[in-house]
Amino acid sequence: MNSSRDWVVLSTAAVLGALASTSVISFYFFFNGKRKRFPFSSATSNGRRSSSNVVVFNSSSNGSDESREIKAQPLNPFDPSRRKGYLSWDDYFMAIAFLSAERSKDPNRQVGACLVSQNGIILGIGYNGFPRGCSDDMLPWSKKSKNGNPLETKYPYVCHAEVNAILNTNHASAAGQKLYVTMFPCNECAKIIIQSGVSEVIYFVEKRLDNSQTTYVASQKLLSMAD
Repeated sequence: MNSSRDWVVLSTAAVLGALASTSVISFYFFFNGKRKRFPFSSATSNGRRSSSNVVVFNSSSNGSDESREIKAQPLNPFDPSRRKGYLSWDDYFMAIAFLSAERSKDPNRQVGACLVSQNGIILGIGYNGFPRGCSDDMLPWSKKSKNGNPLETKYPYVCHAEVNAILNTNHASAAGQKLYVTMFPCNECAKIIIQSGVSEVIYFVEKRLDNSQTTYVASQKLLSMAD
């Protein structure tokens, strides 16, 4: 590669290509007057909303119920119709979240988030990392300490992607907006998501690793109970 720009272009193409061919599971919690809901029961598999307001959507490449054309069709220079096979908005914003995650210095896990207005305008992006101005080389990235000292691990210092996306909005309000995140939020992020007024969360994968299940069960409870 000749420049960092080449790497960015290559990374973007790789992310978009992967997302265009992968099913994305999203769960939504909605405002209904003053009430938000974040249910986690089963959903239909055809991308339509079930009675529980849980949505499972396939990574549609054109923003509709049509699936991507598997076999490329020859281009007709006289065809006035628009191109098929472009990304849906959900895939587009999730791809930006994944690309943002590549900025994380965390050697163990990279998470990205993208805050989007109801009109489809990107308000803020973020990834997991240390606070602004805090050296990435002077604070620890380890998950465990050899002598059991929690201050020698990353956990007391790191800011999660969801928090950074909400705080990086340049004073725009997060209330009523959508948050795309590559991993299901933890309970601490869920508190901030709720308090900031975010009305919809779309995540790519659920995290239940090691002994963290309690954290994410608590997050589900918070999001489902939020009013």
